[in-house]
Amino acid sequence: MKRTLLCTALFTALTATTNVNAQTDIKIDAKLNQQVIDWRRHFHQYPELSNREYKTSAYIVEQLSTLGLEVSSGHAHTGVVAILKGAKPGPLVALRADMDALPVTEQVDVPFASKQVTDYNGQQVGVMHACGHDTHMAILLGVAHQLSAMRAELTGDVMFVFQPAEEGAPEGEEGGAALMLKEGLFKKHKPEAIFGLHVSNSLHSGKIGYRSGSLMASADSFEITLHGKQTHGSRPWNGVDPIVAAAQVIMATQTIASRQVDVTKAPSVISFGAVNGGVRSNIIPDEVKLIGTIRSFDQAMRADIKERLAFTATTVASAQGAQADVTIHHGYPVTVNDPALTAQMLPTLQRVAGRDNVIEVPLVTGAEDFSYYALETPGLFFFLGATPPNTAIADSASNHSPRFYVDESTLAVGVNALAQLTFDYLQQKQ
Repeated sequence: MKRTLLCTALFTALTATTNVNAQTDIKIDAKLNQQVIDWRRHFHQYPELSNREYKTSAYIVEQLSTLGLEVSSGHAHTGVVAILKGAKPGPLVALRADMDALPVTEQVDVPFASKQVTDYNGQQVGVMHACGHDTHMAILLGVAHQLSAMRAELTGDVMFVFQPAEEGAPEGEEGGAALMLKEGLFKKHKPEAIFGLHVSNSLHSGKIGYRSGSLMASADSFEITLHGKQTHGSRPWNGVDPIVAAAQVIMATQTIASRQVDVTKAPSVISFGAVNGGVRSNIIPDEVKLIGTIRSFDQAMRADIKERLAFTATTVASAQGAQADVTIHHGYPVTVNDPALTAQMLPTLQRVAGRDNVIEVPLVTGAEDFSYYALETPGLFFFLGATPPNTAIADSASNHSPRFYVDESTLAVGVNALAQLTFDYLQQKQ
């Protein structure tokens, strides 16, 4: 009798475990897939720049209004946040999509091409979703609809974050992920994990690129003003030449990445983007201004490089008899995928896209403000291929190009991936 009861108990427990761990494969249906494409085309046709996504924000709220979510707007100026409460208790998972477009005049021949123009830095410019944020918003709306229809099966809650100004707030303004967090995005509802994606021309449509640990670089900019003493070009000994000093500073700072930091730990880049000084061939000017960028894949190394840059510039300038004023503008941190979370969810990505279509990608020297969220809670950020299968990657226009093109067949993979990641994570936490 005791043996029979024990066997019955074991069978019941095993059956319960099997039911909990049973895989639920999420696949977007044709109707929702077409809706996602329609949303993407609307966003693409009516893009708005950073911190100016007013119509975009209102449209997102309208599309979420029928789902029974807790929807709020006005985050970081124009951001939208929606909370889906699952039928069963469990942790909170956050999903993020960025909203802003770029000051780029579109050159893609599609019926829904952007015709929008606006003032940017005193110039009339075109506006285009040249980085794919239109697809990110459409995908996240699709995930919101997909998971809302599965509310009864959700063992936890989902936060949908539609974030403005990923490309950077206008000068003199705050924005993006940093401002959303500063305003308390994670204080009332702290997610246990956050997922995000970015379409990319470097992968064919339907493929997913991931990397555990550091994925995208930090991005800091700097200004160096070298003060000398004006003199005639024929008599340089009567002054202090800031142009020669600038040349020495440019060359000396290149040894920071190549000789002063541990290149086996993580790569880094110091690049100068502009050198401005002087107006005439025979006049040595009073000053020269340099601007540039620092990229790194390690937070401690990032801080070290900034200190070394300032020290090198001031010391080298002083040796030339000049003075260097260094200003460093702190940009986005390193985008780091939590190793444990990545390992945990990699099978899900492989199940969605197919094992052969999930590729470990190399480090990316571009930057992403998703990095701020990943400093607050474990994050997983991945790339979704957007180049048509019949187009060579080398021939595809890159993100930020006026010819950037997205193969819309990849949108369904994006919806399935984010929805499946969320569902599986919550199920595994049950």
